Amino acid sequence: MSKSDWDSALGQLLGANKIYAVVEHEACLDYDLINSDRIPHIIYNQPKPVTPLKMFFLPIKQNVSNLEAQNKQIIIGAPNCDVEALRILDEIYLEEPFTDPFYKQRRENTLIISSDCLDILEHCHCNSYGIDPFASEIADLSIILLENQAVLTSLGKKGDAFIKTLSSLEGTSLNDYPNDAIIEEKHSATIQKLKKSNNTLPGYKESGMLVSRSNGEIWKKYASDCVSCGACSAICPTCSCFLLNDKPAFEKVRQIDTCQYPGFERVAGGEDALGNLATRFRNRYMCKYVWKPETFEALACTGCGRCIETCIGGINKNELIIELEKETMSR
Repeated sequence: MSKSDWDSALGQLLGANKIYAVVEHEACLDYDLINSDRIPHIIYNQPKPVTPLKMFFLPIKQNVSNLEAQNKQIIIGAPNCDVEALRILDEIYLEEPFTDPFYKQRRENTLIISSDCLDILEHCHCNSYGIDPFASEIADLSIILLENQAVLTSLGKKGDAFIKTLSSLEGTSLNDYPNDAIIEEKHSATIQKLKKSNNTLPGYKESGMLVSRSNGEIWKKYASDCVSCGACSAICPTCSCFLLNDKPAFEKVRQIDTCQYPGFERVAGGEDALGNLATRFRNRYMCKYVWKPETFEALACTGCGRCIETCIGGINKNELIIELEKETMSR
């Protein structure tokens, strides 16, 4: 549909849905709750919002004492690295017999419209791990803006229902997009940029083998710059550790936690398996590249690069893994 028709459709959908979309925030992109005035300012096809998609399903703090009704919401602009991260979160929180009703409710009440990435940022490396910079599954729809047209592709039943809703809105005209070759060309150009930018980075499985076989010296070297702030884990789209805090009146509050905090594994008596900084630092890599692949089918790193961008110590996990590969080859 035309971009103007798409904007008009979003305005009509505001009454029955909360709509969150990617907009510009000073020097970065991030999600915002959209009203009619903000619709023209939505950013499409640019990587990537600061906030990972997981925050819509696993809030920083959440009262889990009672399951309350939740409004329908539409999220526009999630990059595919974030969408793919939902695979492992769904495995953790939706599989029987330990289904999380709070996570499940939010997933069911949310329509995800993924935005195809037509460019990359310095630390984007999704394709190195076999993930495309455009959605083909998991999200409900994908969107790409071309020639002042909003091209929507349904990726499932919820997407089909949404397009049917669009067709019923006043002043909305839907047509088949005639230039699929242009979309494929744009996708291919982004993939080539990713390959060129990460041509020395090992793949996901290879990275796991390198991490598991590594010696302690490299972890001491990189951990020397770590301040244990936990930003890397907190902002990671696949990390989901949490604390469950008991509050007065029998309330329970789930709060995001991270393995990089000092005391993460401290137990009664003061024992702490991760008390040493280098051990704690390595633990995160072992979790992402070794232990989770042994337990789950989905990837525990989708190559978004946020951990590199947010690290106060300037630690680049990709440089660490490339160095591990060079060490292995020199032995």
